Amino acid sequence: MLTLIPGETTLDQLETLWRTDAAAQLDPRTAAAIATSAERIASAASGDAAIYGVNTGFGKLASVRIAPDDTATLQRNLILSHCCGVGTPLAEQTTRLMMTLKLLSLGRGASGVRPEIVALIEGMLARRVTPVVPEQGSVGASGDLAPLAHMAAVMIGAGEAMFEGQRLLGAEALARAGLDPVVLGAKEGLALINGTQFSTALALVGLFRAMTCLRTAIVTGAMSTDAIMGSTAPTRAEIHTLRGHRGQIDVAAAMRDLLEGSEIRESHREGDARVQDPYCIRCQPQVTGAALDLLRFAGQTLITEANAVTDNPLVLSDGSIVSGGNFHAEPVAFAADQIALAVAEIGAIAQRRIALMVDPALSFGLPPFLTPEPGLNSGLMIAEVTTAALMSENKHLANPCSVDSTPTSANQEDHVSMAAHGARRLGLMTRNLSMILGVEAICSAQGIKFRAPLATSAPLTRVIDALRAHVDAIGADRYLAPDLENAQSLVEDQTLVAAAGLEVAS
Repeated sequence: MLTLIPGETTLDQLETLWRTDAAAQLDPRTAAAIATSAERIASAASGDAAIYGVNTGFGKLASVRIAPDDTATLQRNLILSHCCGVGTPLAEQTTRLMMTLKLLSLGRGASGVRPEIVALIEGMLARRVTPVVPEQGSVGASGDLAPLAHMAAVMIGAGEAMFEGQRLLGAEALARAGLDPVVLGAKEGLALINGTQFSTALALVGLFRAMTCLRTAIVTGAMSTDAIMGSTAPTRAEIHTLRGHRGQIDVAAAMRDLLEGSEIRESHREGDARVQDPYCIRCQPQVTGAALDLLRFAGQTLITEANAVTDNPLVLSDGSIVSGGNFHAEPVAFAADQIALAVAEIGAIAQRRIALMVDPALSFGLPPFLTPEPGLNSGLMIAEVTTAALMSENKHLANPCSVDSTPTSANQEDHVSMAAHGARRLGLMTRNLSMILGVEAICSAQGIKFRAPLATSAPLTRVIDALRAHVDAIGADRYLAPDLENAQSLVEDQTLVAAAGLEVAS
């Protein structure tokens, strides 16, 4: 169980929660602010002043006053009517991250929910009651309404949830876990479904996966450099400090460390007829470094959003209850688009390195398609074609989603962020990229093998050993699909990065 402080939670904490599937709870010091704002909402609900979502209808129906006796019915109806999500259910660990983000938002004490609401979310996380949340249906504007409604539905004993490996009705899942559903008070349903936690959770998962791929790309890029007997001169520190970009400097330093001590590199420092390597080798720090800077920038946006209050209306520090627009997910949409651009470019330059290694005209003496008997064997010919297909798909998917606004809800919500599908597409893009990098690992390890008896560096030797535990060297042609999947898994579970001993900060 990890205790979180709203407003101070870090990316590392959230990544740990997601990767380990651990539970989270709020720091007990949040209780007073939560209770104070709940009292203010309860008082307003029985007052004469019209306050959006407290004693009025929602969206275009905000002008309709609701009697105090109908408060609970209003909130329950809100949840049930908004359960309009469609498509594949969100992965359970991502749903749990979304719930944790909702905890952080409510824990700031500006949403007006009772402590019982927070306690139920904490209990569901601790006892692993995970709502079934369809992936599609949010436009990232008045909050991620549909997906968050599916979460809230379980809290009131409706909807569906996963518990102990079974998909159950929400009420049954809570009962089996020893939890009771809540009857929502004034604004509580609105506080649960107003907010960007669905989009932000998906974008964070995309960021975590993209950073794993970027670190792996530094490793596989160094391997490819040695496989084609490329120069390490372009990684010299002064080149990169003269330009000044932090990501570029960090990637060049990592590559220098990975290639230090390579016999392959030392063998051609003198007398190499080549003056310069192709850009996909020579410009790795510039391209991968720029992607690293972009991911770091997106990470700062997303951790700010993860700690933010994004529902509406809000209970401000002076006790006033004010409608605003914090539910609009434009920052998340921009961050998702930035991550998508970085993912596409990491894959684009990696694919060119693969193409370089399989092409005998460019690979500096490696056999065609990295097979010992070309002609009789096709080797890695079609593995390279697969990476080209995935690279092209990612280029298409990288087109910005944030500019694709469409009016909804009878034109009340007339500009929307599209953050949800901007973030959701990152799952496919990072899976494509991890496969590209897995194939690069196979190709570069094969290329290094052909340089024997010259050996690569110690870190890269460890990477090849980790790969060889799951993927044998390519000899006679064989059924390759399982090998590609195994290599992809070694990217996704960070095995190759760990074997290299590489550390690059987010």
